[in-house]
Amino acid sequence: MASDDGLRVFGFAGSLRQGSLNRALLSAARELAPAGMAIEIFDLAGVPLYDEDLRQAGLPEAVAALRAGIAAADAVLIATPEYNFSFSGVVKNAIDWASRPPDQPFEGKPIAILGASPSRLGTARAQYQLRQCFIYLDGRVMNRPEMMLGDARQAFDDTGRLADVRAREQLAGFLAALAAFSRERGPA
Repeated sequence: MASDDGLRVFGFAGSLRQGSLNRALLSAARELAPAGMAIEIFDLAGVPLYDEDLRQAGLPEAVAALRAGIAAADAVLIATPEYNFSFSGVVKNAIDWASRPPDQPFEGKPIAILGASPSRLGTARAQYQLRQCFIYLDGRVMNRPEMMLGDARQAFDDTGRLADVRAREQLAGFLAALAAFSRERGPA
């Protein structure tokens, strides 16, 4: 549950590209977080492809940091792109690493999924599929409101800042809902 210092949210984007719309959306989330919410953004670039031999030899440093960040957070925020009607391999890889025993950190954890895409549908299909991963892992996925930013290239300015007023309002509302959801349904 939320610490005395506020609500700690651990976020990551399923795109490694520097100019990623989803990384920009996470940055906007950090900027628009309600009072009492702090969002830490984790870069998945250092997380290697899942390999059981690597895990058996000892968790790579980036994987240990990913797992620790999820475990220490009050909630998780995942920004996923949509590739081929699904979420990215980068997101799947992060979940695979983080969910290995012992003590997988998603159990009972409030999770919010958002995404930005140049397509009109945003990341609807990716988000719906990603939710399925957390059924087995017993993550507590926030179902509403949804944040699927379609036609996203037009929503960001040349510096990568979310400039569209309506999208900013929607994101702020989404984050306020995550704060309430996390406080109501904190870890079991």
